[in-house]
Amino acid sequence: MHTFALFLYIIVCFGLTIVILLQSSKGGGLAGAFGGGGGMGAVFGGRGAATFLSRVTTVLATAFLLIALALSFLNEGSLGEKKGLVEQQGEKASALPGAGLPVVPTGDEQELLPIQNAPTTADSTAR
Repeated sequence: MHTFALFLYIIVCFGLTIVILLQSSKGGGLAGAFGGGGGMGAVFGGRGAATFLSRVTTVLATAFLLIALALSFLNEGSLGEKKGLVEQQGEKASALPGAGLPVVPTGDEQELLPIQNAPTTADSTAR
């Protein structure tokens, strides 16, 4: 269901973009570039093209809004934790306060990291 709604949402987005760009504005818009000034007037009548495109825009904009709301409700249950990234990082930092800090050598004889020495056996010392 979520995948179908997302696919439909993308199709509506592309359709809405195309319909908005086809509408004529003061400069003629893209409708004039594709022959929409004379060609659409002949098909839809004198004012028919503007009325048709505005109705299609209204329908697509309504579909855009409704599908966006449906996707937000569908996605709400899949989030798990309701915490933001800043809160999650703050919890990680407070759990281990010095985990991300670099190790500074103090000059003591104490080893900072365990060094694994090769085991010495009687066979290896005889050679």
